[in-house]
This record gives sequence, C-alpha cells and structure tokens, in this order.
Amino acid sequence: MTTKLVVAVLFGGRSSEHSISCATARGVLQAIDTDRYDVLPIGITKDGAFTLASANPDDYVLRPGQLPEVEDNGTRIIWPESAGSSELWVSGDGADRSLGNVDVVFPILHGPFGEDGTIQGMLELFGLPYVGSGVLASSLGMDKHFTKTVLQAAGIAVAPWRTIKRYDWHKRPQAIRAMAEQMSLPVFIKPARAGSSVGVGKVSNWDEFAAAMDVAFLEDDHVLIEAGIVGREVECAVLQGMPGQPARASVAGEIVVSGREFYDFEAKYLGADGIDLVCPAALSADELSELQRLSIRAFEAIDGAGLARVDFFLTEHGFVLNEINTMPGFTPISMFPRCWQETGVSYPELIDELIQVALAHHAED
Repeated sequence: MTTKLVVAVLFGGRSSEHSISCATARGVLQAIDTDRYDVLPIGITKDGAFTLASANPDDYVLRPGQLPEVEDNGTRIIWPESAGSSELWVSGDGADRSLGNVDVVFPILHGPFGEDGTIQGMLELFGLPYVGSGVLASSLGMDKHFTKTVLQAAGIAVAPWRTIKRYDWHKRPQAIRAMAEQMSLPVFIKPARAGSSVGVGKVSNWDEFAAAMDVAFLEDDHVLIEAGIVGREVECAVLQGMPGQPARASVAGEIVVSGREFYDFEAKYLGADGIDLVCPAALSADELSELQRLSIRAFEAIDGAGLARVDFFLTEHGFVLNEINTMPGFTPISMFPRCWQETGVSYPELIDELIQVALAHHAED
C-alpha cells in the first residue's frame, strides 16, 4: 500500500481577498484526490492567526451577502522548529499534539500577506516544499507597477500607466488630476497590490477621478492610473514543467462584458449578470500561438513557478498584457481551471500536477 502524501492547504489570510481564498480552498478541498493525498487544512484568520481549520468544503461556500471566513477556533499551528524538520504541531485544543510531517504546502492565498512573497519566504525559511511561485515572482506578480516595469523590459506590450503614492495624492491632487487628464478617457484606477478587482475603479468622466483614487488608496499606498485599452479581454493559463521540461500554456478564455462597466468582484465570484466567460475563445491559430508564446514569456520574465494566469487585451495592433496572476482563483467559475479543462487537464489532474511539480523542483534544489 502506497503511503499518501500530506498536503497542507493554506487559505484565508489578512488581505481583503480573504473570502476569495476561502472559496478557492473549497474548490481544491472538493477536487483533490483523497486516495493519493491527506489534506491538512490550515486557515489563516483575518488577524493572521494560523488555525487548524475545517476540511469540509461546505464551510467555505461563497454567496452574495454571505462571504466565507476562517473562524478563530482557538487552535494554533506550530511550525517546524528548524529547516531539518517538516513536522507540524497544534496547540489550543487540549495538550499540544503532533500533526505529523507535511510533504508539501499548497498556499491558496490571494493578495497581500499570502500571494506577495511573504508566506513563500516563511516556507523557504522552514525548508518546506510549496506549490507556486517563489518570493521574487510572487512579489513582482502582486505589484502591478513592478510587473509592468519588468514585462516592458522583456519586450511585452503593457498598457501605459502612471504610479501615484498616497503622500503625493494628498499633497497635490489637482496636479495629479491634470497629469491624468493627458490620457484619454476612460482610465482605470487600480491599487498596486490588490487583486480580484478590489478597489479598482473605471473613470469615464474626470469628475469621478478623485473618488476613484480615494477608494483605491484604501487598499494600498500606491495606485496606478492606467490608460483604458480597447480590445477583447483574453486570458491564458500557464503551468510550469517538470525539471528539464518547458512551461506550457492552455487554450484561451475570453471575458465578454455586455452589461457591466468591467469584470468586477461581483462578476468574478458571485455570478453577477453582464459577463460571459467563453472558453475556448474564438482565436485564429496564429493568434492563439502568439498568446501562448507571450504568456510563457511573461511567466519566465518574472521567474514564475508552478502556475499563473496571464491576462491580455487583444487590440487591433496585437496583444497588450494587462496583468499576471501567480495564484489565480480556483473557484467553480474561475477561468484558470476552466482553461485547463478545455485543454484536456481535469481539475483533480491539475491539482495533482501542481503538487508533483512542486515536489520535483524542491528535490532539485
């Protein structure tokens, strides 16, 4: 009988995307092959406490007006005492007890304090294998300003942008608005380090500009003013290969916006009307080939590992990269698993491959 691998699934966290992380964890908990893996669910509360959480997917259902949350049940995860150990312990539910050795960690975290290299750095310190990108790629992928800077240097087209610090906005708002008005409407206002469209605003009239900036600054201390791009919104999923093998890209998905201003939080996660996710997208063979090439190029440019979803606009002049997401959502209506399902990789197979690739690359290090 083959011994099952122990996978610690990390979810929740301190960011504004806490509930999205819980919903993503639900998808993984439902789909992971329990004949091959034992799951150790570790929930991170909104205050940052690591708890031994429920493994029941039904505890993390995402519904309008009822966003799932990691409850503080009083337990605390005790991480390994050194990089020479992979044993986890739990306290708070009686006497301290061992949870056994963990083979790999699956950090299903979105936003700051999880997707931005911080958790990845912690796992590196403990010497634990984990799914997904390392510290550098996670940090780059989280910060839209530095993502654009690196990708532009790699020869990939990105939307024109200006980055504004909170201090400068408070000091000279009129000058910043005047600078922004050099761009054509609409413009998008985006927190540099938030995802799931949290804090993002579309400005179609300059009278809306100040309010959109204030909302974005609630999420981060630097904000992007980004030129609106006219084009089809297409996405491509990327998977890292085994050691010595190249990364590969999926078929394309397309976001068709019909009754909303843009692909916002409600449309992404709550099934709101006005958005259709089309997969596979209707692209020519040459267009798909170029999209896949650019997606892998972007993945490699930030030194990505494991997985990513790369989002583009297809304009009359070609592809313009919108952003790269190093821990894309795994909810039932998310594009990343759907793109791979249409490419021939099922949801359980996808999770299995991510775990096996993480273990193989860790063994090489």
